[in-house]
Parts: sequence; C-alpha cells; structure tokens
Amino acid sequence: MKYDVIIIGSGPGGYVAAIRASQLGFKVAVVERENLGGICLNWGCIPTKALLKSAQVFEYLNHAADYGIEVNNGKADFAKVIARSRSVADGMSKGVQFLMKKNKIDVINGVGKLLAGKKVSVTLDGAETIYEANHIILATGARSRQLPNIKQDGVKVFGYREAMTLPKQPASLVVIGSGAIGSEFAYFYNAMGTKVTIVEFMPRIVPVEDEEVSKQMERSFKKQGINIFTDSSVESVDTSGALCKVQIKTKKGMEVIEAESVLSAAGVVANIENLGLEELGIVTDKGKVVVNDYSQTNMPGIYAIGDITKGQALAHVASAEGILCVEKIAGLDVHPINYNNIPGCTYTTPEIASVGYTEAAAKEAGYELKIGKFPFSASGKAKAAGAADGFVKVIYDAKYGELLGAHLIGYNVTEMIAEIVVARNLETTGHEILKSIHPHPTISEAIMEATAAAYGEVIHM
Repeated sequence: MKYDVIIIGSGPGGYVAAIRASQLGFKVAVVERENLGGICLNWGCIPTKALLKSAQVFEYLNHAADYGIEVNNGKADFAKVIARSRSVADGMSKGVQFLMKKNKIDVINGVGKLLAGKKVSVTLDGAETIYEANHIILATGARSRQLPNIKQDGVKVFGYREAMTLPKQPASLVVIGSGAIGSEFAYFYNAMGTKVTIVEFMPRIVPVEDEEVSKQMERSFKKQGINIFTDSSVESVDTSGALCKVQIKTKKGMEVIEAESVLSAAGVVANIENLGLEELGIVTDKGKVVVNDYSQTNMPGIYAIGDITKGQALAHVASAEGILCVEKIAGLDVHPINYNNIPGCTYTTPEIASVGYTEAAAKEAGYELKIGKFPFSASGKAKAAGAADGFVKVIYDAKYGELLGAHLIGYNVTEMIAEIVVARNLETTGHEILKSIHPHPTISEAIMEATAAAYGEVIHM
C-alpha cells in the first residue's frame, strides 16, 4: 500500500503532523508500536499532571485551616490516585483514536523501520508488512536515560514510567536529577507524604532556569521538607537489603543515605536505534538525527521531528515541528521555528515557566539590560490565594526595549508565560507591555508590574 505520508510514532509530534497532513489533503498513515499519543499522553505530560493535581488537592486539605475551613481525617488513597492518573491518560489516548478516524488517517500497529526506496517495514507478532510513501517522518520520541552506574530494576530503582504506576507509595525516595521530570516527581511524592531527597549534579537545582528561579525553588522545596544535595552525584545504589543504600559524592566527601526507592530522572535519550538509519546513510550526531530548519534529513523524502532531533525535548516543540514539516512538504510559505522563543514549564508547586534569555545569557550575548522583578508577596491575588511564594522577572534590552526573556516562579505561572511568548513573537517592547492594561486582581498583572519595575515606574512595591 502506498501513502503520501507515513509517520513512525504517534506522540505529540507524530499524531499532530498526521492530522495537519490530512488537513492538507495527503493520504496519511501512522505507525505505532504501543499506544496512540506516545509517551506524552500515556506516560508523560498528561498522567503526571493528573498525579500533581491529586497532590495539590491533598495539600489543600492539609492546609484547609489556613483558609478558615476545618477538614478532619483527610487521607490519600495512593492506589486511587494512580488509578485516576491512568484513567486520564486512557481517555486522552482514546481521544487521539477518535481524531485519527475523524481525519481518515490509517493507524498501523507494529514496529516500524525504514527501508530503501522510501519504504517502511512494519513488524507485528513476527509478521512483516511493507508500505511505501512519498514522504516518511520519524517521530519516535525518547526514553528515560539509563545511568551506567545506576542499574534500573524497575522495582527499587526505576525511571519516570514506573514512578507513575508504583503498586504502593514508598516511605522514602531518592530522586536523581532535578530537571522538570525529577522536580515534578519530587514534589508529588513529598506532598503525598514520602520523605524525598534530591541529588543534583549541577551547582543548583532546575539548572537550565535563571539562577534566581533556581534559588527560589530550592527555598520552596526545603520549606516543604525536601532534602537537597547539589554539586553531588550518586555513585552507586546497593539494593541487596530491605532499603536501598545510596552512595552520594558531595563537595564535603562521601555520604550514604537509605531510602526505600530510587528514581533516576537524569534526562532522556532519543529512540533512534533499529530504525534503519545506518543502512540508509541518514546522518546522526550525538544520538540525534541531523535535520535542516524544516526537519529534512540528508536523505530526500525522510524527515525527523521531536525528541530525536536537536530542538528542546518538549511536546509542544514536537507538535510545532510536525506542523512545519508537513506544511513545507505541501509547499506552503513557512518560516523556521525560533528555538529561543520556546516556553519551558515545570508543574511543581510553585510552578516554573520561562522563555528567552536568562540574565546570564543576555549579558553574555552583549546586551545592556533593564531587569524588573515583582514578588508575588506583593500581589493581592496571590496573597488571597495563599500562594505568595515566587516572583516574575522580566529582562529587556535597555537600548531598544526588546523583551529578551521572562522567568516566572509561583502560582499558575505556566498559564501566564504565553503572554510573553506572543509578545516576543510580535517584537513587543517594554513600554507596550507596561501600557497594556492588565486586569486586577490577577496573577498575570505581575508581568506588567515587573515591567514597571524595570523602567522605574513600579507602583505596588
């Protein structure tokens, strides 16, 4: 059978690319070895947010007295929390099934592999079927990185996937890595009552964020009772006893702590093995497929998007790349993605959201800066919500007023960052943000207030 476009992988890159291709009139098929929606819908973005919501509700119950409400005997049923998360994920995956049918996209179950002549081999239960296409898009995503000295057994030492479906809540947990995945699970398990320790190799937690954000997150986490080691590494994990003995190398020397479980959250690795890349001569570099600005590999008619390419390993990046790729195939007038205007979000409490230059990166790039900060402790809406931790930090070019970046940590900030993304896309200046009237009382007006602080016009601080 021949298609216009075959996509291998149905995550947020693959299924979005498939739908857009169908909208553009192409005959499309998607090859998927597990569940529609990929890691994001089934084992990543969506089910983790369901877990985090349960943790936040539990925290509200535990602190209900702070709001003048008495709640007695509030208990968390860990198994039901996990079940709710899986139910949300299942519902989303079924939603993608509906979208495939609605857009007349063929779903081919099995393991896909590239063959010469723009063909795809799909193997299911030992049986192989060959398909042909004018264009083939690789969207195979990524998996948990296995540290060479930390063997994951899936029971005592595990990755993010197992962390979402543990049969029982561990009394204690060591989290290796404090990126978005590690931090979100650290928050979830700590809020649910597990004693959590974070071990971060870099000098600060959430190390890709602005330094001030990292410092605030560390303060917030420690206030919640999370133990944190920075500038440290887990050298080994002894799982022979009832508890894991975790050997940690710190600046002060070696330290051993005991924990019931260990979560390895030290990043992800791209799924590029056994795809036929070597046989076809498709160029890779440092474990990623090399592509141009429109996701084209060095082999005509073969494309790659999402986590297996150089861009940020984020669901919304994969979706944007998928849309751009098929629109380019269709001959539409499209423009490359600006990877410096991609928002990043971490759904802990407090949340983190950021986009553009950090202060350090902006200085290194040679900009003269105007920087404004507005703390949520000065926000009426944040105080009323009982969420005064955190701040908004905005960075402007002093010469032209260009909005270089924004770094937010606090209540609901992941819903606020889109304003900055759109503003940067429109090349908005600081004065235009400042003179755009924001509603009061809202959390979002902190962006206007931080901008006012940058220009010496702040009112409420």
